[in-house]
Amino acid sequence: MSIADNQVVQFHYTLRHGEELLETSAGKEPAAYLHGHGNVIPGLEKAMEGKEVGDEFEVTVACADAYGERHEDRQQQVPVKHLQGAKRWKAGMVAMVQTDKGMRQVTVVKVGLKHATVDLNHPLSGKDLTFNIQIVASREATNDEIAHGHAHGVGGHHH
Repeated sequence: MSIADNQVVQFHYTLRHGEELLETSAGKEPAAYLHGHGNVIPGLEKAMEGKEVGDEFEVTVACADAYGERHEDRQQQVPVKHLQGAKRWKAGMVAMVQTDKGMRQVTVVKVGLKHATVDLNHPLSGKDLTFNIQIVASREATNDEIAHGHAHGVGGHHH
């Protein structure tokens, strides 16, 4: 069965930027997503379309189809108390911040006593990303998964 919309796909991956290893699912449960619902970056979802269980492939996703271009003017001051993920902050650390659009990853640029300057660009923005993919399972999504817009169970969302 070829991967198409409304299928739950489980896969292992290794993510690199150039020669730098950024992340891997090796030794862990496979990742899972609901195809056609924007649960993974657009370039990766497009590369998965039509593939089948057992397929292994490499794809390089341009930054425009991944986390977008970097915008140097996307810095903002926020109260330090709004940064989530650590007790003490230093420049270069990644924090989570609650926004009107949900949780967002930011990178700390500078920390003062009460406020921090954060970079709102995704940490991987401006980078072309290379994925090594191994598709391990695929199935039709349940009605609940389609209604919720994401995969449930192993590698997916748990309610």
